[in-house]
Amino acid sequence: MVVMDDGRAETEALVPSSREDVRSQRDSTITDTKFKVYKRRWFILFVLCLLNCSNAMSWLTFAPVADQTAQYLRVSLNLVNWLSLVYVVVAIFFSLVTTWVLDTLGLRFSLIMGSWLNMLGAILRAIGPLNCIPEWAMFPVVMGGQTLCAFAQPLVIFAPTKLAALWFPDHQRATANMMASMANTVGLLLANIFSPMIISYSSTLFMLLLIYAIPAIVACFLATVGIRERVPRTPPSASVLTSSTEPFLQGVKLLLTNKAYMVLLVCFGSGIGIFTCFSTLLEQILCVKGYSNDFAGLCGAVAIVFGVLGAFLLGLYVDKTKKFTEVTKINMCLTSLGCSVFAVVSLLSEQKVVIGAVCAWFGFFGYSVYPVAMELGVECSYPVGEATSSGLIFVSGQIQAALYLLLLQALAKPMADSPLSVCASGTDASLNWTVPVLVMAGLCTLGTCCFVGFFHTDYRRLRAEATASPDTVTDQSTGGDTWANSTDA
Repeated sequence: MVVMDDGRAETEALVPSSREDVRSQRDSTITDTKFKVYKRRWFILFVLCLLNCSNAMSWLTFAPVADQTAQYLRVSLNLVNWLSLVYVVVAIFFSLVTTWVLDTLGLRFSLIMGSWLNMLGAILRAIGPLNCIPEWAMFPVVMGGQTLCAFAQPLVIFAPTKLAALWFPDHQRATANMMASMANTVGLLLANIFSPMIISYSSTLFMLLLIYAIPAIVACFLATVGIRERVPRTPPSASVLTSSTEPFLQGVKLLLTNKAYMVLLVCFGSGIGIFTCFSTLLEQILCVKGYSNDFAGLCGAVAIVFGVLGAFLLGLYVDKTKKFTEVTKINMCLTSLGCSVFAVVSLLSEQKVVIGAVCAWFGFFGYSVYPVAMELGVECSYPVGEATSSGLIFVSGQIQAALYLLLLQALAKPMADSPLSVCASGTDASLNWTVPVLVMAGLCTLGTCCFVGFFHTDYRRLRAEATASPDTVTDQSTGGDTWANSTDA
């Protein structure tokens, strides 16, 4: 196995020296273990993909049709924005609990719990716009359902790195993580496409929310009935036996004292915040310049399609080369360039081709790097649990997203005259976004410069696996072993 090394320093001790005897015994166990993979890992991956996709559709349901949603629910645009922002707020306060749940209670419990929260939230959202609901209660009911979906998000969005580590061998981990993570992005794509389309054809919010509840129900059924094991009977790689060996709070402490991880936490978290702002505010930015909701949805869809394509290519590339750091730095630089160009062209009218091309660039290099950066977080923080390392990065992104959204909305001032505006809510939506989009580009560039300049790390998980010299991984075993029994709660 090829292990990348930046040559700057020797890898620091992964566990305290007082545990040397425990580590020696564990290394002996690793050497004697035969690693196997199971075909049912693909079913679990499919269920997680469907869950991530459904939850992302719920998250971005209202952003592409923000002005119509404000009319249907008879509330202001700021309140409609909170239907997306509630995901951010819930993630900030709930994510640490979620990382503990994933690393302690296991992947199966987390996926089933997340699927039920997601399904109940989707159903409650669909009830909100019904005629039998009083007008004053429509928005609170929809917000209640949206909040339940928001509680489900950390449970499913932190799971890809955990699933990849538990069920997939090292040469498939980045690809599996890419597929599960990009399912979330595909959900954003579907919301960008279908929200404006369904609203246009049905002219009712109820039909939109009812259709979005269907995949949530299917995902809940598959997770509850189909996922029956907490871990595979035999581990797929050596790193599984040593990951999550630190207690949760001790793991968090190790992360907070890991310089490379903290740089990734802040800088890539800023990138997550920028993309949250982009997804949430895109329709409001473009409608002021005369671009329809359909076009704004198409731009969001183009960014996501190219992001999924880029993620697929990057997943294959890093699985083969293990160049996590190089890929992340290059993509972040090119993303900053795209964000800067978007800040200029989004202020122009009748430039559909240019705006579409910039969104494609922005998505191809920005969305695609997410799963690679999450794998990089695991590599530089090993042996801390995968859910903890990826979860804290996501929390950082959500905190910064909340701050950025509040800042950008505060900087957007009402326009005295907006002849090109096609925003349905009139003056409430006719805002000047010149300063906010320039600030967004500046924040993106600042985070990228700090990451490129200060992030350096060894790949600790790959180094540990190379040292262990594991046996060849075989596919599909029917025999049991003591590893699954010892890790089951």
